[in-house]
Amino acid sequence: MKDSDRVIDELEIAYKERYDRSLVPLAHALESYIKGCLEGVERIDRICARAKSVKSFVDKAVKETEGIKKYIDPINDIQDQIGARIIVYYQNDVDRISNKVKEYINFIEEKKHTPDHSSKFGYFGLHYIFILPIDIIDINIPKSMIPPFFELQIKTLFQHAWSEAEHDLGYKFDEKPLTDNQYRRLAFTAAQAWGADMIFSELFRERSGIANDVSSASSGGGAELGGPGRST
Repeated sequence: MKDSDRVIDELEIAYKERYDRSLVPLAHALESYIKGCLEGVERIDRICARAKSVKSFVDKAVKETEGIKKYIDPINDIQDQIGARIIVYYQNDVDRISNKVKEYINFIEEKKHTPDHSSKFGYFGLHYIFILPIDIIDINIPKSMIPPFFELQIKTLFQHAWSEAEHDLGYKFDEKPLTDNQYRRLAFTAAQAWGADMIFSELFRERSGIANDVSSASSGGGAELGGPGRST
């Protein structure tokens, strides 16, 4: 067995134990905690949390950029071993909900994922890193297996629907790359989802009497597909 294969096997075994003993129960507890924090808050479609699967973790852990490993210590460096997601109705709701969450959970950083050019359509979403709330940590879980952070994504219904379908088509069949024509068709659906998202947000603002401009939350342009910006 090659040394690299042995390292991957050892990493998989270590993460599998962490997944079963720590991450799965913590994800369940985190979901309940966030739901409690946002109880009664309007225009939230769903709240969920999950532990990163063993396969997804290992695939991410061995990633390289120009021949250099992206993660030196994957068990401690990968921050989305626990991921939570809040799906809201409109773009106007994203900042409102994120600010509400920040009232209860210590915030570390925020990253806005958008296509790399204004003439492109593709993945849009806000990803946040928060400190794992101490209130959800079971004292029976070994401290060495508890990640200090979790990732939170806040998306609109249209952002969520498009990104789930795009991820399924693009990653499940990663051994068979999309053709140019398939990319164009995917870009077309991204443009439609972006447009519907923007119009629903504008209509909500008009109906509710909110006068602020939504353009900063819905920037975009032509119908070229932007590269994926999501966590895996």
